[in-house]
Amino acid sequence: MAPVRHASTIWPMHRFIDTLGGIGELLLIAARAGFRLNRPYWRWRRETAFGPPDAAQRLPRIARIRAMLEYGRWVYRMKRGR
Repeated sequence: MAPVRHASTIWPMHRFIDTLGGIGELLLIAARAGFRLNRPYWRWRRETAFGPPDAAQRLPRIARIRAMLEYGRWVYRMKRGR
């Protein structure tokens, strides 16, 4: 089993590549949904990740973006087996 690496210990180039791959994975998810991300399922997913709409608005936008990018990087790494 490979050792678990924290995001801060990943080499900068790996993080950059993982970020690009993560953005690609997020775009793939959006494309599979037909870019209709305001449907009931996606609203439920958003509430599950960030809480009710009023709570999500209290979370700084940059924090939400970072969380989404981290999820995209995670999906990319899982698909690549890293």
